[in-house]
Amino acid sequence: MITNLTAAFQKVPEGYIAFVEELPGANTQGTTLDEARENLHEAIQMVLEANRLLAEEAINGAEVIREPIVA
Repeated sequence: MITNLTAAFQKVPEGYIAFVEELPGANTQGTTLDEARENLHEAIQMVLEANRLLAEEAINGAEVIREPIVA
């Protein structure tokens, strides 16, 4: 099974707020829907990178097995 992420966009007076329902911390805003979409892609990458760094710190040099996963 491949899991798709869900982007949610809410119209506000300043434009749009955007977040990913399945990925806490991946949220942003934009003055247009297109800008909010673009910013959300960047936010997703930033959250994944931050989580990866935190995991590496938690592992603290231990030997681990890494492999790709499709959910």
